[in-house]
Amino acid sequence: YPALQLGFLLWLSDQLAGAEIIRVGLLFVENITELEAALGYRTSASAVLIARDRIEREQLLSNYVFEFSIMFDECNEQLAAGGAFQLIHDHKVDVIIGPTCNNPTITAAIIAAYYNIPIFTWGLSTSSVIDDVDRFPTTSVLSTNSFSLGIAVRSILLNFGWNEFALLYSDVADYDSSCRAMKNDMQSVVNRFDDLTLNFVTNMMEMTKEYVGKVLRSVSERARIVVVCVDDDIKREFLLYVKDNGYLKPEFVYIFADTDSSGFVISHDGHQRRMWEDQHEKKDGRDEEAKMAFSEVFSITSHRGTGGDKAKYEQFGEEVIKRMKDPPFNCTALCRGKEYQKVSAYAGQLHDAFYTYAVAANRTLTDHCPIKNGRCLAEHLAMEFEGVSGKVVVGRNGTRYPTFYLDALNSKFEQETYGTVFVEKFTGTFKPTYKDESVLWWQRGKRPPAVPRCGFKGLQCPVDALNANKGYVIAAALVFVIIILGSIAGMVYFFRVKRKEEERLNKLWQIPFTSLKVIEKKGREASFYSTQSRPSSVGSLRKGGKTETRNFMFFCHDGETVAAHKHELRLRLESKDKQHWRMLREFDHENMNRFIGLCLDGPQMLSLWKYCSRGSIDDVIRDNASKMDGFFVFLLLKDIVHALGFLHRSPIRCHGFLTSRNCLVDERWVVKISDYGLDRWRLGDKPTQKDLLWSAPEHLRNGSIEGSQEGDIYSFGIICSQLVTKTKVWNLENRKEDPEEIIYLLKKGGHNAPRPDLEPHETVEVSPALLHLIRDCWTERPSERPTIHQVREQLKSMQTIKCSNLMDYVFNMMEKYACSLEEEVEQRTKELVVEKKKSDILLYRMLPKQVADKLKLGQSVEPESFESVTVFFSDVVSFTTIAARGSPLQVVSLLNSLYMTFDSIIDAHDVYKVETIGDAYLCVSGLPRRNGHQHIKEICSMSLGFMHALVDFRIPYLPNEQLNLRIGLHSGAVVAGVVGLTMPRYCLFGDTVNTASRMESNGKAGKIHLSSEANQMLEKVGGYQTEKRGEVIIKGKGVMETYWLLGRSDDALSDCTKPLNDEAHSTTNLQLPESSVTQNDFPEHRSLTPKGLYNEYKSSGAQW
Repeated sequence: YPALQLGFLLWLSDQLAGAEIIRVGLLFVENITELEAALGYRTSASAVLIARDRIEREQLLSNYVFEFSIMFDECNEQLAAGGAFQLIHDHKVDVIIGPTCNNPTITAAIIAAYYNIPIFTWGLSTSSVIDDVDRFPTTSVLSTNSFSLGIAVRSILLNFGWNEFALLYSDVADYDSSCRAMKNDMQSVVNRFDDLTLNFVTNMMEMTKEYVGKVLRSVSERARIVVVCVDDDIKREFLLYVKDNGYLKPEFVYIFADTDSSGFVISHDGHQRRMWEDQHEKKDGRDEEAKMAFSEVFSITSHRGTGGDKAKYEQFGEEVIKRMKDPPFNCTALCRGKEYQKVSAYAGQLHDAFYTYAVAANRTLTDHCPIKNGRCLAEHLAMEFEGVSGKVVVGRNGTRYPTFYLDALNSKFEQETYGTVFVEKFTGTFKPTYKDESVLWWQRGKRPPAVPRCGFKGLQCPVDALNANKGYVIAAALVFVIIILGSIAGMVYFFRVKRKEEERLNKLWQIPFTSLKVIEKKGREASFYSTQSRPSSVGSLRKGGKTETRNFMFFCHDGETVAAHKHELRLRLESKDKQHWRMLREFDHENMNRFIGLCLDGPQMLSLWKYCSRGSIDDVIRDNASKMDGFFVFLLLKDIVHALGFLHRSPIRCHGFLTSRNCLVDERWVVKISDYGLDRWRLGDKPTQKDLLWSAPEHLRNGSIEGSQEGDIYSFGIICSQLVTKTKVWNLENRKEDPEEIIYLLKKGGHNAPRPDLEPHETVEVSPALLHLIRDCWTERPSERPTIHQVREQLKSMQTIKCSNLMDYVFNMMEKYACSLEEEVEQRTKELVVEKKKSDILLYRMLPKQVADKLKLGQSVEPESFESVTVFFSDVVSFTTIAARGSPLQVVSLLNSLYMTFDSIIDAHDVYKVETIGDAYLCVSGLPRRNGHQHIKEICSMSLGFMHALVDFRIPYLPNEQLNLRIGLHSGAVVAGVVGLTMPRYCLFGDTVNTASRMESNGKAGKIHLSSEANQMLEKVGGYQTEKRGEVIIKGKGVMETYWLLGRSDDALSDCTKPLNDEAHSTTNLQLPESSVTQNDFPEHRSLTPKGLYNEYKSSGAQW
């Protein structure tokens, strides 16, 4: 196994001067998930640093510094053997701390004994085999061994007078075979003393209900006190099987004894959970049974080395996790997992092991003995101190004398320690922490004996006929009393349960005002025409319109929106009222709006109803009139009839104040009737005349608040007229009477009593039978009106379309529009693609394609460095003079023609045009797409093309004049990136840009000026002819050797490459101002954007 050598500087170099080094070898478990919470490397290792700090504070080994070497044995004997050998042979360690498991510890201890190297074990090294001083003379055991556990078990059993017991253990999930070691050592303890009898011992090979039952049947014939050693993860399963098999009885005592346990909690993934909680993804729902089972057992453990002070160990644990990132561990990324944020259980033992070594080594040096001499160091191991894992007492044989804890669950189901056992060699001293032993038996009442009074099989008690008959007599005498008392108790229980159930149901509809959260108004305020006029109307309860009105408030309760109906009258609730609200709370019908409850402790009484997002029938008529056809109206009416049918069959008998405002429509287009069951609470309401337009004439005349089924039928007829005509109630906008006059005429009655208009809307096709039914519903005499059953049957006979609900009908309508919408979307998509291509072409002209594509995706374009590119600068000679001889429009036309010519040449080459400012031209090759060394070839070919194109180019307004260029080239490294948000530009940065500009400004008309770098790269590429110009003084650069580009090697000195300032093409008519390179004041070694370079260059007075 490869070694991880982690050497680190201990402090500053001046502190190391003269100090001797103690090399410490560490053996850890790193990648075994099952052992991470107990002794994993990432949750334990830095404990040695905390111990080192203590050693330094106590000035132990003051002239020494520590160097750590780390290896991982993974609880494997072979890895442990190899690791121990490498630490001793290759790393020359003076001491080994570890391993942490039984078999690896034995192997490493043998090797350490051979080399006479001290070795200190901790963690799960619990086998008493390691205590053999003759076999392991250099080994010190700081962990708790199973032989000491056996001594502790013996001490506790004898304290309670239990001298016979059974031992059950299991290798299932026992990773380090600690239970098998405990079994061997427990038998050794029993054999050593004659005051205990081990009646039964077995290995539970499997953990099933049947197998555990079979084992317990054997145990029940031999013992009542059962010591159990199983892994923490299967203790819950074991106890449930004990309970299922009927052996979790008061006469049985189960004692979990383990060296690797914390009692009744389990650590996993950096968290602790209680042992009775189901850890599987698919829960069995038996946590409560398991908790009760655990309350009847005891646990004997060492608290996994955490000692008795939990707060102190937690503080130590935080320091361990924090310091894992310190040298030599440097564990940062690998230690970030949540499972590595809680210290391991045995990290305290690691701390104490290292500290024990330091104390012993310090004593060894005092006796002038080498600290690397393991046998000599072992003679100084006897000591006693307060460690992180509790009080540490080490005997002369190098073995720690541990302290064990007797734990159980108290009546609050919290883990509590009831006694401690300090073990020294073969003696265990039990010290109880309770004052009254009865606290141990709060479940069973008294301490059970080790042997039942009648023996394990119940056959040792003599038969007493008198007592047996006496029992029957007593039983017979008590039968009558029991029956009477049972009857009384049953009746009391029945009424109590009934009362509690009523109280529970009352709490369901009693909503505290504090649990209601006001919904903040967002966006545009919606219409609340309906809710502002009538207390019984929930009306326009629509999305976006949850604003408080005169009659309603809107809240959020238990995650859903509710409408709160305000009631002016606050009545004292009687028993029948509570029964009434419980009944409303239990109403469950598709067309009944759900009653949430009452709020009685607010500023005023509120009845809470489920919020319907599409509002009321009034809102549907107002907002969807154009979409409503005859079948749409028919389905709405059908839902109202279903709701009234349910109400008329219920104990409420009728609604009493049915309007189109309390007929609500939810998101599925289902009509739900609201505001039912509020007769008594309408006493305080003050309805307007308009609110009464749905009321039957007989109710208007007597002013009764109690409705009737006939009155509901009348109100239904008024609602039908609204839907058929698609108007507001009574079509008041087109009627000469106002609401007050209509109410007066309705009260008056007679043969000519007014009724709403019943002329169907042009878009609503209804059966004449429906119109006749509506007129029957609002007939003057209540007895002549049809019942709701008759209304439902007549509507059923009118249905011609088979859609069962409005949602299905809406979906059918949507399918009709789908085909036409698909064609329109396809056409619009084609147009969008064409426009997108146009915009892409324009964008690719402004920015490189790779850059533009990133910007379109919303990605940032990071600056990029290019090691080798060629930068091109050109300038029209005497452009100022030429521009002065033409109008601005002529100059613009000239530049446009010139640049169109140049652009066509650029398109034929792998060149990117960076920018043009005035007559200046900046190009580059080699970015953003790298092309190796071809960039110099591309730029040179383009430059020759420019020169050749100028031969035939004429100035429109100066036909006798000839344009001439001055071109400069340079090759080197640049940085390119997008600059700016508004009109972003792809700019170049670097000294290469500046040098290319110098080549252009120090060149000559009609010449292509190259730097030595560009010339060298061109020679590598080949195919071109250059001429050495010689050394030129370049401002900011000093003396530079430059070259002229003459042309291609196959057409050297062709016409296109001849200087254009010869006599044949001289610009004799132009007065060229004299300019010198010394006039340029470019700052040395400064990277400029092209635009900034041009501006600065122009401001210097040079001619472009």
